[in-house]
Amino acid sequence: MAMVKLLNQIICGDCIEVLDGFRSPFADLIFADPPFNIGYKYDRYNDKQKRESYVAWTEQWMRACYGVLHQHGSFYIAIGDDHVADVKSIADELKLEMRNWIIWHYTFGQQMKKKFARSHTHILYFVRDKKNFVFNDDAVRVISDRQKKYQDRRANPEGKMPDDVWDEYPRVCGTFRERTGFPCQMPESLLARIIRVSSYEGDWVLDPFCGSGTTAVVSHKLNRRFTTIDTSEAYVQAARARMQECQGLPVEGEGLPHWPDHADLELRWLYSENKVPLSQLSANRVLLSLFTEKLNKRLQKKRHYTPAEVDERLAQLRATGKLSPLDKTSGIQVGATLFEE
Repeated sequence: MAMVKLLNQIICGDCIEVLDGFRSPFADLIFADPPFNIGYKYDRYNDKQKRESYVAWTEQWMRACYGVLHQHGSFYIAIGDDHVADVKSIADELKLEMRNWIIWHYTFGQQMKKKFARSHTHILYFVRDKKNFVFNDDAVRVISDRQKKYQDRRANPEGKMPDDVWDEYPRVCGTFRERTGFPCQMPESLLARIIRVSSYEGDWVLDPFCGSGTTAVVSHKLNRRFTTIDTSEAYVQAARARMQECQGLPVEGEGLPHWPDHADLELRWLYSENKVPLSQLSANRVLLSLFTEKLNKRLQKKRHYTPAEVDERLAQLRATGKLSPLDKTSGIQVGATLFEE
């Protein structure tokens, strides 16, 4: 398969077979969310294999991905408890450098009868070269407690890096607008953080397990090239349809005419990540200015929003039910204790 046929494509096929056909790297960033081998009901894949078979298969697809990853590339792998140690061991064999062991902690955990509820996923973050990689810290910094609570002049004016426990992103439940109906769907906002921090606009993002197509959709929204692969024709067709639906980003609902859909998404994602309640933002000009500055950096547009415009739009989103402690239409959640307004 010619490399051009991979560009901005959602491909039906086996990722190992597809990627093994390439002799030179093309991916700047890889995000992989493989089956966890815990018995999910997929239409074609058997998610309950013997451990030896699953580990051998995991090594195959990780090697195939490694073969197409640029020297400056980053490799993120989401995996469950049962096989996270196997993934780390294989990465060590491949000489990948681990930069973070991220815990995605979410609400609506999977309830258990005889043990504690499962409410997290591991996301291992690797690079090929520990001295040569992309890390856009400005794109993901959040307002620090020193800025938020204490107005401490010693605080870094650019904010702080998020912790390695991510609790801003709930699982995509059935009531969320972005829910596609397929299992194990990642929230768009979580993928957005990874794509922003580990790639530039125009870079090529690879997802060897397409699923519902979230990686492709978010890559497109953030102006990255993409390739996603899945063995299921049904998943591929659904992901392609989802991609078509996100084209053009039409203005959603009422509001100021210069608030297009993508700007609203950025605004809501930033609001959830920073966890500053609306009443506090509106009342504190310093915080509102910091928040607005971060929004403008993310949008990277010539036209910059003012703090007053941001404040007004946040109030509109709250009034229409699109900005709440648990936003059922988009899946954005903010800690309830911060919303005692």
